[in-house]
Amino acid sequence: MALNTQRLQFPGHSGATLAARLDLPNGPLRAYALFAHCFTCSKDLAAARRIAAELAREGIAVLRFDFTGLGSSEGEFASTNFSSNVADLVSAADYLRHHYRAPSLLIGHSLGGAAVLAVASDIPEVRAVATIGAPADVGHVLKNFGASLDEIEKSGAAEVDLAGRRFLVRRQFVEDARAQRIKDAVASLKKPLLILHAPLDQTVGIENANEIFLAAKHPKSFVSLDKADHLLTNLEDAAFAGRITSGWLTRYLAADTPQGTEPIEHVRVTETGEGKFQNAVQAGSHRLFADEPETVGGLDSGPSPYDFLSIALGACTSMTLRLYADHKKLALGRIGVDVSHAKIHAKDCEECTEPERSDGGRIDRFERVVSIDGEVSEELRSKIAEIADKCPVHRTLEAVAKIKTVVKSQPQVTAR
Repeated sequence: MALNTQRLQFPGHSGATLAARLDLPNGPLRAYALFAHCFTCSKDLAAARRIAAELAREGIAVLRFDFTGLGSSEGEFASTNFSSNVADLVSAADYLRHHYRAPSLLIGHSLGGAAVLAVASDIPEVRAVATIGAPADVGHVLKNFGASLDEIEKSGAAEVDLAGRRFLVRRQFVEDARAQRIKDAVASLKKPLLILHAPLDQTVGIENANEIFLAAKHPKSFVSLDKADHLLTNLEDAAFAGRITSGWLTRYLAADTPQGTEPIEHVRVTETGEGKFQNAVQAGSHRLFADEPETVGGLDSGPSPYDFLSIALGACTSMTLRLYADHKKLALGRIGVDVSHAKIHAKDCEECTEPERSDGGRIDRFERVVSIDGEVSEELRSKIAEIADKCPVHRTLEAVAKIKTVVKSQPQVTAR
């Protein structure tokens, strides 16, 4: 999820001040990405926020901004066109280059996808491009104008109803859209391309993804967004798109060292600012979320703290049994471990000693079920249970652990 969001402003192609947000990871910063929103949308579209958050999870900062005349940006929409959006993207890349670091990734949604395809070759630092629901032809957007298109061509301008909002559109917008050759830009892209598109997209049909894919040179990838709609209004669809994009991009950032840190030997947990409980977890080079279920006020975006304890016990058990099986040359097949956790009254604990039962309080109880492929003898079954109890995490949980807490302040992580 979005971790550390900063409000920014920078001058667009015409000098108008453009409103932006920069989503920074809470931790190692590997690269910067530039996000272009859909036609007449804004940087604050829920899908854009979710996608930026997933990238931040992988250490990628994302700049998303409102094009001239849209959202919180200055300027007159009627004076803009596709070419001016492309010019705004160049301005945004320049801003990142001069104040932070040039973008390594361009992401575009819908018409923003066409814009990043058009501009990618003009930003030399860009290593890869991803599009979501992008049209193969900019003129495709004109179908949204309906009967107003004839009035624009006849009178030079007309108001167009787009998603319930009225926009003044001039003839120059139509002419500029028709003059674009996106597939030519794709053919000469010479950068890795990821295409995400929903087969049931009613706004920009799936055939657009096919045309872009066929025009592109390798390396190129296509991922179906299944039943998602064009705006990814279901945030799970947006999260999926973000995870796919971030995972795909890391291949092209493999040589990059996260800015400001080396691999850490401990675990770092930091609040993300999203929801009430969500935390970003870094363990070595691995990143994931910790959260609570929606039923208790969380976002359910990751395992809960007690889930992590169960994960530790289950994983340690499986690994310990694997080491034992390999050492004894036992053909155990695939090992599985189910772990559940509950707080119960000590008097109800069957595994507890009599003094522990008489304590009168509540205790934590983990139930572990080990599954082995195939049949095992009763003797081997008992031995597996005995070895499982020797797992280091099992011993840690059963022992009395001591925890030392140190509280310290530290300066804010800079984006430079």
